[in-house]
Amino acid sequence: MSESQLKAFQEKVKSDTSLQAQLQKAADNNAIVAIAKDAGFRISADDINQSQEMTELSEEELMAVTGGRAFSWGVGNSGL
Repeated sequence: MSESQLKAFQEKVKSDTSLQAQLQKAADNNAIVAIAKDAGFRISADDINQSQEMTELSEEELMAVTGGRAFSWGVGNSGL
């Protein structure tokens, strides 16, 4: 798992409203991976799934990462 890449992507999303908007439209983890790749990050759908299983975000962190969209770090119907 590329934990450092995933954390860096999460930090970037917190301050980038364009990424937040893209993530709100992401249908699944593969869409998130594509968005991250376009933004210069190397993560996989497995990284997202493992992160979701390993950590729980506070409500505040979740809202910051997802741009206000209420779902977990797996995105879309399955969570970001």
